[in-house]
Amino acid sequence: MHEYSIVMSLMEQCEALAQQHKATRIEQVELKIGVLSGVEPALLSKAFETFKLDSVCHEARLVINVQPLVLQCNHCEQQSQVDERTIVCPICQSNKTTVIDGEDMMLMQLVMDT
Repeated sequence: MHEYSIVMSLMEQCEALAQQHKATRIEQVELKIGVLSGVEPALLSKAFETFKLDSVCHEARLVINVQPLVLQCNHCEQQSQVDERTIVCPICQSNKTTVIDGEDMMLMQLVMDT
């Protein structure tokens, strides 16, 4: 389960940011997880609840925003947003698309108590 290693890295990043901003604790961690990121939000949330106990995030609330896939079709030149894991254009059914968004996992915001 690679979500554990992702959360361990996230905790390290949160600890470093809290120290940098002289925060005593982190109240909220907000993530954006793309549909094609390979990260399972439910597993990540469970891992976060486990690993946060021994960190500056021990009372933090995790907010996960799932980013739909955004495709640019190279055939019909339309941009589309899809919720499933596909690279097929929903307008013209072409598979000649470019992924614009939805492949990444990003730390979007931390709410800290200083």
